[in-house]
Amino acid sequence: MTEEPGWHGGELHRVLQARGVESRFLSLRSCRFDLSGPGPSVVLPGFEHGLPDGVLVRDVPGGTLEQVVLRLDLLHALRELGVKVYNDARTIERTVDKALTTFLLRRAGLPSPPTCVTETRAEAAAFLASETAAGNEVVVKPLFGSLGIGLRRLGAESPLPEGAGGVWYLQRYTETGGGDEGWRDFRVLVVGGAPVAAMVRHGATWVSNVAQGARCEPVSGDKELERLAVAAANAVGADCAGVDLLRDRSGSLQVLEVNGIPAWRGLQGTTGLDLAEVVAADFLSRIAS
Repeated sequence: MTEEPGWHGGELHRVLQARGVESRFLSLRSCRFDLSGPGPSVVLPGFEHGLPDGVLVRDVPGGTLEQVVLRLDLLHALRELGVKVYNDARTIERTVDKALTTFLLRRAGLPSPPTCVTETRAEAAAFLASETAAGNEVVVKPLFGSLGIGLRRLGAESPLPEGAGGVWYLQRYTETGGGDEGWRDFRVLVVGGAPVAAMVRHGATWVSNVAQGARCEPVSGDKELERLAVAAANAVGADCAGVDLLRDRSGSLQVLEVNGIPAWRGLQGTTGLDLAEVVAADFLSRIAS
């Protein structure tokens, strides 16, 4: 399921074809419910005579609230009809929404920075004031977003910006480096409950995303990093996830985000593994079981 196959779609198609598995690209925009007959039905173009064995979700298109809910409803319905959806709608809902992700990480007892999520400006301002009074900075993030877009860093003299969509997501900023050391964080790809590959991203700025110009290097043998990444993926119920973590100046790791539709192009350049093959193999094993 994707709007535009791109590099990831091409890689997945390559490895599925090599395994003799027929696959095709569909957009959730083109799918619909047919609830006029004797039983509930999900209509997928090209599957008029039967549903696919599995659906691998690479994209849920944006749109109005109603459109997005319908697209997630279709994924929920496919799961109810016995189709393996990878990752399913529950995981996508839990990971696309930073507030719910952080809640689930905290509920699982995983270390993550203190966070405030609110619709009330006074509560957001109080959190900012409390954190800066303690000598901390605060990062403002959009509730829905990726690639490091829309992040702002606030200090004691910074005015509180408007909430994105009327919601403030404020999180304590964790210093990881800067200066000669550079800013850095970690990405771990977890597939089928196992850490497959990990990298450190050295950022050109404090936003250490590959899309923002970060330089990637492999990481191996960091058992605590791997343990936390697997626990974070489990906390959101992900078959496959990209987990973002950072290590503060004291050496302690914190989990920042879990990506339920993970990109791995940057990570692929740091490992000898064929990551598309690893993802496809896990996907197919879940269909077979």
